[in-house]
Amino acid sequence: MDKRALGPGVVEFTVAAPLIARKARAGQFVVVRAHERGERIPLTLADWDSERGTITLVVQEVGKSTRELGEEFAVGDAIRDVAGPLGTPSEIMAYGTVVCVGGGVGIAPIYPIARALHDAGNEVIAIAGARTKELLFWLDRLGQVSDQLIVTTDDGSFGRRGLVTEPLREILASRKVDHVWAIGPAIMMKFCTQVCRELGVPITVSLNSIMIDGTGMCGGCRVEVEGQARFACVDGPEFPGDLVNWDLLLARLGTFKDEERCALERYLAAKEVAR
Repeated sequence: MDKRALGPGVVEFTVAAPLIARKARAGQFVVVRAHERGERIPLTLADWDSERGTITLVVQEVGKSTRELGEEFAVGDAIRDVAGPLGTPSEIMAYGTVVCVGGGVGIAPIYPIARALHDAGNEVIAIAGARTKELLFWLDRLGQVSDQLIVTTDDGSFGRRGLVTEPLREILASRKVDHVWAIGPAIMMKFCTQVCRELGVPITVSLNSIMIDGTGMCGGCRVEVEGQARFACVDGPEFPGDLVNWDLLLARLGTFKDEERCALERYLAAKEVAR
């Protein structure tokens, strides 16, 4: 396994997984278990190389398991389990003009979608946003598969100052766009959906709901789409944004907030004792 830091708390892993690399398609994900007693973590595929037999994952160190993966695993180490590719791939076709929006660590999974859309002959406009310059990454990769790349930061430290929804609104209001993809924090995807709904442009989002097995058996990843229960792991992770019950999704994402905080505190306390 190779590893490199992309920014504060954001790490890129290149993992040997030839069977997954051979079958991977844009929009799919894997479920990772770092060690025998580790939590199952769903991670969207950021890239893959079928000839080398590798997949690329970008991890944001937020909770106990992702921090453990980022802090305790080094170049040459082995991850216990990597299952995939899982989920329904992105629907790639010749739409015409498309906009791909990546917010924060969502820049990683939006890249293979933008690449596939570009290869299919679409005009691709990419929007990449982060809180600050230090959290931006892969702009060179995204730029290579885009006809236009717009970068925003909340604090104005790089590119345009503001949120990704601002250039998205400007583009949709000024020219014909046939489809939009948005990947990032749920709240960002919700507001991108609102912009697209107002301007009559279809949008596809990738939902980051709570997930355990990744095969549709546990039901933990269920979301409400067009009034019906759907499983993000098998029916998604991509869904039409205007059909998603965003308020319910946001509420469900906070279901285990106390447990997640407790797990992180125990992990940090154990590390302190080990010192």
